[in-house]
Amino acid sequence: MKWARYWPECFVAAFTFVLNGSRLFRPADASNSLVGTSWTTQRKIAARERTRELWYHGFDNYMTFAFPLDELTPLSCSGQGPDWYNPANIGTNDVAGNFSMTLIDVLDTFVVLDDRQGFEMAVKNVIQWVSFDVDTKPQVFETTIRVLGGLLSGHLFANQTGQPFFLPWYNGELLALAHDLGKRLLPAFSTPTGLPYARINLRHGLVKGETLETCTAGAGSLILEFATLSRLTGDERFEKAAQKAFFGIWNRKSDIGLVGNTINTWTGAWTSPEVTGIGAGIDSFYEYALKWYIMSGEIEFLDVWEDAYAAIMRYSRATDGYWYRTVNMKNGDAAYYTVDSLSAFWPGLQVLAGDVQNAIKLHLIYYNLWRQHSGLPEVYDTNYKVATSHQYPLRPEFIESTWYLYRATRDPFYLDVGERVLFDLTTRSKVDCGLSGIQDLRTNKRDDRMESFMLSETLKYLYLLFDEENPLHSDDSNYVFTTEGHILTLNLNQMKPPSPARKKLRTIDAHQCPAYTPFITVYDNYKKTSGLVQGIRARPEVDYARHLVGNIASEVDKAYWSPYGWCEKPKPELYSYEFILAADGKIVPEDLSPSLLKVGVLPDGYIIHNVTGIRTQIVRRLDGNGYDIRKLGHYAVRSGHTVYINDSSIFHRVGEDAKIAQTDLRRRQPELSLHFFTSMDPTFSIQTGLLEPSELNILTTGYAGLFGADLTPATQDNLPRFSHGEGLPVFREPSNNYGCSPYDHSYPDYVMVVERGGCTFLEKLIQARDASAAGILVISDEDVPINPTANNYELEVAGDLSDSAIVLLPRKVGAILLEAIASADDHGSTRVMMALYKEHETANADTGHLPERLGEKVKDSNRILYINGHPLLNTRLLV
Repeated sequence: MKWARYWPECFVAAFTFVLNGSRLFRPADASNSLVGTSWTTQRKIAARERTRELWYHGFDNYMTFAFPLDELTPLSCSGQGPDWYNPANIGTNDVAGNFSMTLIDVLDTFVVLDDRQGFEMAVKNVIQWVSFDVDTKPQVFETTIRVLGGLLSGHLFANQTGQPFFLPWYNGELLALAHDLGKRLLPAFSTPTGLPYARINLRHGLVKGETLETCTAGAGSLILEFATLSRLTGDERFEKAAQKAFFGIWNRKSDIGLVGNTINTWTGAWTSPEVTGIGAGIDSFYEYALKWYIMSGEIEFLDVWEDAYAAIMRYSRATDGYWYRTVNMKNGDAAYYTVDSLSAFWPGLQVLAGDVQNAIKLHLIYYNLWRQHSGLPEVYDTNYKVATSHQYPLRPEFIESTWYLYRATRDPFYLDVGERVLFDLTTRSKVDCGLSGIQDLRTNKRDDRMESFMLSETLKYLYLLFDEENPLHSDDSNYVFTTEGHILTLNLNQMKPPSPARKKLRTIDAHQCPAYTPFITVYDNYKKTSGLVQGIRARPEVDYARHLVGNIASEVDKAYWSPYGWCEKPKPELYSYEFILAADGKIVPEDLSPSLLKVGVLPDGYIIHNVTGIRTQIVRRLDGNGYDIRKLGHYAVRSGHTVYINDSSIFHRVGEDAKIAQTDLRRRQPELSLHFFTSMDPTFSIQTGLLEPSELNILTTGYAGLFGADLTPATQDNLPRFSHGEGLPVFREPSNNYGCSPYDHSYPDYVMVVERGGCTFLEKLIQARDASAAGILVISDEDVPINPTANNYELEVAGDLSDSAIVLLPRKVGAILLEAIASADDHGSTRVMMALYKEHETANADTGHLPERLGEKVKDSNRILYINGHPLLNTRLLV
């Protein structure tokens, strides 16, 4: 073509496309024009109805142009089923089985949309048109999640009395179809390992020459649908097959707890390149472990989830805590620096498990990718910050996670995200005959295909995001969404009660997720307890996530910037640790097979008689309140188990270490009664008319350090300054909140108040000693007892600390103390004092006004073990 002849027209057309295209496909931010507006009820309803309209545009066109075929082809205004002429076209044939797949896949979406008439008509059409006696070879996994799951969910609503979607004429026809389909899929499990073949012919069964390779998600993500089918029909074959396949995958995990991506169904060997992550090929295996536990209460699946999550968070999560990499399953080393769009489901699963804070971080990455491309590219390279595969087939995972996060946080930021998604989907995918996938996000080249998950998941989750009054949001039953967005549940009659043996061994059968803690911006470092509760956009993670993707800040982003802020690379705490225990802190060889004399088995857990040489794995609890022991040597410690410590050697040093120990730690008092009160500051004169401050007069428990000044009265004649009978003033230097830097002034005979974090306990005490302080009170970030520790070498280098004491206060007590300090500072003529409280000295004294006891001392029977400052909540000390 002779372009020169047409260049003026081409230039104008291109210029117009760039201007309009940039608005249509890459708006700076859907909420930019909405700064200062709020999400009123009317605005949510309007967004919900736009979503409903988009859904019916897709469904009505499917029924008009494609039904009874499997999928709509919206550009050609037609429909398609299997590719009969090219059986190797697995992109189509894995999904399309000539069984009206889209209609079955959307049955329970009518329930979410509150369309009873549409639901009834869809059920009738399925009963009239669908048969599985077809000569097609779909994928077992796709057929299970889209078709079997859709039939089961439709049956549950059509058959359940007492709710709007009960159909009086219905006689179990959907369940009969599901049972027939399940029996046609069963031959796929006829392998020595129990891992199913990836594909099967629905009429003829296994076909000669079928591939032996399958993926972890395809083989191990069948338990929800197959077990539900068994519970509803009484035919146990399906649940047994799916459970065997699930544990067939899990029992082949690597030594570090990771499962691979692809596996040989005949030999059970992982196939090259033996990598793993949270994306394509693995994703729903983790999802089904947690969701089947939620649905059935079978705690073995919770065990898998907890172990798998700990391994992913330790090895796949990048060091900054945001990206989740593809890693080698055997050593955890990074294999590829790419992420795929399927992994966007992970934040939603994290919310379901209770780890909301980590979910927020990862979701921000996908949100910035969406902002950059007005869709989510299939593959993105995190090193080069470019998409390497620009398709977007209208996948639901990002919208699914957005809905979960909104339900957990109720932060309107996620409604803004949903509105942006709705705008982009409407602008980019809506065509005359339906909704098309995007073949290239850069040019908006469309694909002549509307995958069924657009209607069964993507728009379902988007509708739920805006529909505050949807009955599902007030349903506290054990229902779950499958990986295809189908609603499944079991009633009490269909659940298997735990055996008496398991009841005795496992006392915890129900978990509750912690509540979301919003971000608080503190404007006055001195008054730590004062601050403003902020939304997601005000969190520091927002700027860092945008930086990782390379996005330019929008005006909305800049509105939340602080002129005093800075951005630094986050350093998240490791999710799990492994130690080889030793009472004296030295390096010892691992005992590869500890005898029962070292580690004994109890009905409710384990007992350790000798800690030396035992490899121990500790894992961070999802509620953020500490850690649990998960492994002791070759023993797995499960939820509900308790680890009892019966080794007294952990409390004292021997040999050369005893020479540098400042005191015999066996005689130290681990818990102290502290008396906090207010006193008139002698450096100020009493001013007439000055408002009196609120009086502080409380007792609480503090936890003494195992180094520094010994605060046990019986150990020495000359007590350290911290034990001064009349009390010492408590002070907090505003510019040194953590006590990790040298103090600006000298504070003789003061007790400094600092926060945990920033540096070690020992460093904090050294800085206080060098400022002549009597000691420090460390305010913990947890409400569990911790006795600060330091290793022998560090103590030897630190020098004399015999007159400098360190005591830790739990978080709640610390907050009250900080408030009292701030109040006293505002008043100016009072100060907060602290004294060690001695019960025997006040028993016969006329105290006048006895202090209030704030909190109770931890009972000896509930003492727990600490490793490197980490409280192990499932331990109990017997010594």
